[in-house]
Amino acid sequence: MKTYLVGGSVRDEILGLPVTDHDHVVVGSSPDEMIRLGYRPVGKDFPVFLHPQSQEQYALARTERKVSRGYKGFEVYASPEVTLQEDLARRDLTINSLAKDQDGTIIDPFGGLSDLEAGLLRHISPAFTEDPVRVLRTARFAARFGFRIAPETLALMSEMVHNGEVDALVPERVWQEFARGLMEQRPSRMFYALRECSALVRIMPEVDALFGVPQPAQHHPEIDTGVHVMSVIDHAASRNYSLPVRFASLTHDLGKGTTPPEEWPRHIGHEARSVKLVKNLCERIRVPNEARDLALLVARYHGDVHRAAELRPVTIANMLQVVDAYRKPERFEEFLQACSCDFHGRPGYVEKPYPQAERLRDAFDAARSVDAGAIATELTKTISDPTRLPGAINSRVSEARIAEIKTRLA
Repeated sequence: MKTYLVGGSVRDEILGLPVTDHDHVVVGSSPDEMIRLGYRPVGKDFPVFLHPQSQEQYALARTERKVSRGYKGFEVYASPEVTLQEDLARRDLTINSLAKDQDGTIIDPFGGLSDLEAGLLRHISPAFTEDPVRVLRTARFAARFGFRIAPETLALMSEMVHNGEVDALVPERVWQEFARGLMEQRPSRMFYALRECSALVRIMPEVDALFGVPQPAQHHPEIDTGVHVMSVIDHAASRNYSLPVRFASLTHDLGKGTTPPEEWPRHIGHEARSVKLVKNLCERIRVPNEARDLALLVARYHGDVHRAAELRPVTIANMLQVVDAYRKPERFEEFLQACSCDFHGRPGYVEKPYPQAERLRDAFDAARSVDAGAIATELTKTISDPTRLPGAINSRVSEARIAEIKTRLA
């Protein structure tokens, strides 16, 4: 029985990156022996065990055989006879096929070290095409490391798109990979890689449709809507914003992809169209509620936020109510962050001030200074009809908030 560190932990250590999780492969053992040694079995699809002390994962060396479509369509074979090289050969990319033995020696049967040095994402074998998730993973690694994809690997990714293999991806796994890609330092690289192999139009057609759609040059020097959205998500990443903010930044302009060409470069009413498209996208790939709800608000109201200096106090008060700022102030801040990313995600705008956000923060601070409880107590003493009380309280609180906003912004 021999154990080896494998995969991402070896790769990241070589790159000098922080290593948080360690995965191990066990060669020459069996499930019965692992259990006898105190390891706890946790794997459902193949033999994986937790170390009795460290709780790190130890998987028995295994091979896989494709038996049906999708990333779960594999038959797994694990036995003491499976070698380390056979186990490494089933992995996706050469940079993920590295192993390290207990003496610290690196085992590199497929040229992963040279590809790390060259900044290259290259598949190990034609078996790469058997798992559609590898299309998303490779694009995500492009975003994480800034590596280029080898032409032959990109060709295989395109083949997987054209033969329908990516259509077998399950929604939850699609969201998982996109979410991880959005949290990388340059998430735009993931989307550009997926466009290059024609996968984006199959997986996120709403985003793919934005490329080539022009916007008014006086407001958008980059002109192309898709290029703009890529700059927006990269700006969100540069500010280390949360996943919901990055997803909202990605989807805020989806409606521009449905503007009739004869109306270009204007996009009147794109906010309402964006809301519908965001709903459909979130339902299709099972986006969590937190990210979905923020994306819907940003899609609908980012134009109003950009015009904050022109909005009347009553309009601002209504917006604060609709976005549920009083009950969810943290989400309201994320809402403003996403709108600021839309502003800054343009050539020449990165360092420009965005006073609209500060104006709305001031308005919110003024509005929530209103003591709704005191107003309710006062009206309870003066209104005898209980059916009229809730409406009267809401009306009085709203009036007070508008007055406070007007005073603060005067």
